[in-house]
Amino acid sequence: MTRTRYHKQYSGRCRPAAGSLRTAFGPRMVENSSGFKETLDLDGSGKMTKPIEDDVEMIGFDGGLAEEYLTESREHLATVETDLLAIERSGAEINDEPVNRVFRAMHSIEGGAGIFDLVKIRELAHQTEDFLALIRSRQLVPTPDRVTVLLRATDRLKELIQNPGTSNRADIREIMADLARLPVEQPAVSKGCDSTFSHARPNDRPLRILLVEDDVTSRLVLQTFLSRYGECHIAVNGREGVEAFRSILERGQRYDLICMDIMMPEMDGREALRHVRALEEAQGISSTYGAKIIMTTALADIKGVVRCFWELCDSYLVKPIDLTQLLSQLKSYRLVQ
Repeated sequence: MTRTRYHKQYSGRCRPAAGSLRTAFGPRMVENSSGFKETLDLDGSGKMTKPIEDDVEMIGFDGGLAEEYLTESREHLATVETDLLAIERSGAEINDEPVNRVFRAMHSIEGGAGIFDLVKIRELAHQTEDFLALIRSRQLVPTPDRVTVLLRATDRLKELIQNPGTSNRADIREIMADLARLPVEQPAVSKGCDSTFSHARPNDRPLRILLVEDDVTSRLVLQTFLSRYGECHIAVNGREGVEAFRSILERGQRYDLICMDIMMPEMDGREALRHVRALEEAQGISSTYGAKIIMTTALADIKGVVRCFWELCDSYLVKPIDLTQLLSQLKSYRLVQ
């Protein structure tokens, strides 16, 4: 794999937008595969103003962090084949443990790929995750034919992750089409269906929002904005956030959205996220149909964001919060119009 070394020089207020670290801009010195150095300029939208040769790797702005993500992704995929074969053997008697492991692996790979702008890896992991969600919620039986396609998708992901520098130019249309056809080939599982569908929020009900944030300024900005769309509850650390989530579940209600800081006293956001998802699972609510959880973080803690995707967060925002980005995420989750 061709490695590219970056010498970053950021000018002005350079802050990546949510969802991708490659939107940072400014001149960058890179070394191409022939050993020649050249300067690339990125404009404010993150687009290159000078073209780069195809064989130069462009993964994020932090090669060490990107390499760590790729290593972890390979480790996740190393056990997926064994788990998929176990899922196939279980058939209609779905074994939650291997299904959840594979689902988490795909969700983590997808989330990290979004951070580093690895488009094809993200798309394929997302499509695979969507299909696993149907198995996880017992809407579909993991038949041998279906598991075979999932195994092929896993092998293709391994190839892409092994060659990240060229992955965005890879042709994944065939495996994506095969995955897209899978859900319509067989009726849904009739028993043990995930009860989360009965908890869908009526369109006319205001959102129930939990804001878990210890920083006063960030909390005020988010509370002022989110209160337009519903009832906004406040917790100032992870422990309070978990208790608030537990309390509303005990009352037979649910939060639609949680915005949670990663770095907090008492209990950090990653641990709180883990507890929240565990509380949902105990109620028969899979993360796919649970609260949408957006992690907020400083740019320096992007490593923490990558870890949070393994704990099944949905997305992240970099502080100071861009409210336009937040609104875009709310719309993508169909929480607001």
